[in-house]
Amino acid sequence: MPRSSTARLLGAVPVFAALGDETRLRMVSRLSEKGPMSTVELTEGTGISRQAVTKHLVALRDAGVLRSGRVGRQRIWELEPKGFDEVQRHLEAISRQWDAAIGRLRTFVED
Repeated sequence: MPRSSTARLLGAVPVFAALGDETRLRMVSRLSEKGPMSTVELTEGTGISRQAVTKHLVALRDAGVLRSGRVGRQRIWELEPKGFDEVQRHLEAISRQWDAAIGRLRTFVED
């Protein structure tokens, strides 16, 4: 049985919650601009501890937008494209809903 659009959207709540944090969004932005980075590199210039950065990175990984692997003693983080594909699908669905609502409002006002 196919899931309703509301059920699918509720399934995206963890992703939007993770991306809704300013620190996490900055980390995603840095990874987007620079590519894979180590925890140490992601900590530099943040003014927060490596332990706090790691907690944010784990939250993003758990939400499905980051993945990590080990290279020697370092943990390297990178964006998980599949996670962002899901976000994009949800944003497009919301956009279509808004377009439809605006269309109904325009019809109502013009009549």
